[in-house]
Amino acid sequence: MSDSLHIIDHPLVQHKLTIMRKKETSSAKFRTLLHEISMLLAYEVTRDLPMTSEEIETPLTPMKAPALAGRKVVLVSILRAGNGILDGMLQLIPSARVGHIGLYRDPKTLQAVEYYFKLPQHIEDRDMIVVDPMLATGHSAIAAVSRLKEVKPRSIKFVCLLAAPEGISSFSEAHPDTPIYTAAVDQKLNDHGYIIPGLGDAGDRIYGTQLVD
Repeated sequence: MSDSLHIIDHPLVQHKLTIMRKKETSSAKFRTLLHEISMLLAYEVTRDLPMTSEEIETPLTPMKAPALAGRKVVLVSILRAGNGILDGMLQLIPSARVGHIGLYRDPKTLQAVEYYFKLPQHIEDRDMIVVDPMLATGHSAIAAVSRLKEVKPRSIKFVCLLAAPEGISSFSEAHPDTPIYTAAVDQKLNDHGYIIPGLGDAGDRIYGTQLVD
């Protein structure tokens, strides 16, 4: 397993993930749980953000207080399912700028094809957190991070809800300098490139569209 892999095994994360895995969990409940887990993931992922200090006044006295340094964070969602994590993280980091990269998986080759790319300005001064619920084959995540490296952010982290060993291996080989944060590493991929045991198609479960058998 990759040295850059970080498994967030907080009890609340694991409990909520178990409920999300259940096939009877509704889309509304799934979205709520993903929102809650995303805030918990954001808490762990931002633990090492650079800090500075600033002079402020409390109601009682002046003091030098800690604050985030620089231009802070840009969150990048891999569409469409990444928006499910993005919304929760934004609640915890409301000052973050937001970018989107649209990728779809070619059903024959399983390779990622880009169709949309939009980022805020001054990326070179920001720490980038790329979000997508599933790291399955790794093709979409690899393509997204490769594209994002072209704009030279200060740093990049990849955050997902579930990862497969195959995806971790492929991603780490392509981007050994980009850490992976996930709530769980599952057993394997099936013949269709879906994570087993997984939780189904994250996008379909978030938005109530057609589920894959």
